[in-house]
Amino acid sequence: MEGPRAPLSSVEAKLYRYLLDYLAEHTFQPSVREIARHFRIPSTKTVTDLLAVLERKGYIRRTAGRSRGVVLIGFAGSGGTMPVPVVRLGPDRRFQEEEQLTLDRSLVPSEEAFLVRALIEDAPAHGVKEGDLLMVHPGARAEEDAPVVVRVGGAVLVRALERRGTLLQLLAPRPGGETIELGATDDFEILGPLAGVLRITRPMTRG
Repeated sequence: MEGPRAPLSSVEAKLYRYLLDYLAEHTFQPSVREIARHFRIPSTKTVTDLLAVLERKGYIRRTAGRSRGVVLIGFAGSGGTMPVPVVRLGPDRRFQEEEQLTLDRSLVPSEEAFLVRALIEDAPAHGVKEGDLLMVHPGARAEEDAPVVVRVGGAVLVRALERRGTLLQLLAPRPGGETIELGATDDFEILGPLAGVLRITRPMTRG
């Protein structure tokens, strides 16, 4: 996968959660007809098209010619959980998926949420240490003075955000630190609000 997953529509998100719960309960996936029956969709082609969208957005893989050929990417199969991609910023300043972690669904703000690793101890004011996994909620509104995760050049930073006319200010995360001012010509990308910090002190199990 290239970078974070694309957001899902309301209908797509309902189908994705249904696939997660069905697999956790039955240990196999529903057929296209069973999905159509569950959602009262009259056409199996509509279901097939929805599954194609989930595949294109990076949530599932499908095996051609199999009625139950859906694979949930990164999902370990426990009820009430979901896979969350862990991404890393590469030298080309593009995000690449490292792995998937299966987390309790109550900890994940949305289906398109992702985790990105903090490579430096950059934001003690926001509880972030080197090696932490930052939960990003893409698409959510970045509120004034709330911490957001931002790519600035080849670095990923956690900063409170203020808007000053056409400029953005990333506030210093510690006393005496530097406030970063960004304009339209600067190389930056607001990934989304910081929804949580995950600190793992043991080796991670790949999903």
